[in-house]
Amino acid sequence: MSVLLILIVSYLLGSIPSALIVGKVGYGVDVREHGSGNLGGTNTFRALGKKAGIIVILADLLKGTLAALLPLIAGVDLNPLVAGLPAVIGHCYPVFAGFRGGKAVATSGGVLLAYDPLMVALLLLLFFIVLYLTKYVSLSSILTGLAAHTYGIFDGDKVLSLATFALALLVLYRHRANVERILNGTESKIKWL
Repeated sequence: MSVLLILIVSYLLGSIPSALIVGKVGYGVDVREHGSGNLGGTNTFRALGKKAGIIVILADLLKGTLAALLPLIAGVDLNPLVAGLPAVIGHCYPVFAGFRGGKAVATSGGVLLAYDPLMVALLLLLFFIVLYLTKYVSLSSILTGLAAHTYGIFDGDKVLSLATFALALLVLYRHRANVERILNGTESKIKWL
């Protein structure tokens, strides 16, 4: 398998619209017609409930991990982060769902999981602390993306630093409307049980 083929397969893996599949197959619902209209875990949680949301987040995470592991599977000398980035782009702009996808968080986490599981464990801890304190999923996602980049800088791994920079920018860009709503005080908060 060539590097180009790995990048294409990675994008196609990322383009698998987990939320759309879970919604339509399991519930007869197109999640794009509910809530934020995006094909991600948070909107699935809000539109379809916990079980569907967890399935979507895990599927989105796993497609990022699988994409990052493609070089290892194929025996190709390519950094897993480079291999995984097209999956994140595919998740945000999926060819299989009219280029209307999610916000890059879970799939980015999956790519990073394949590269540095300890970093992902620390990022998850941060995500849930911020979520508990603020009740904003979007703010938790943005701050976790920035923390990933900070980790990449201090780790001294140039590829990790560049990849986390790109991922953090993408997460921030995909959450730009959420940032505006946070500033306006109209962003939805989660409700704890």
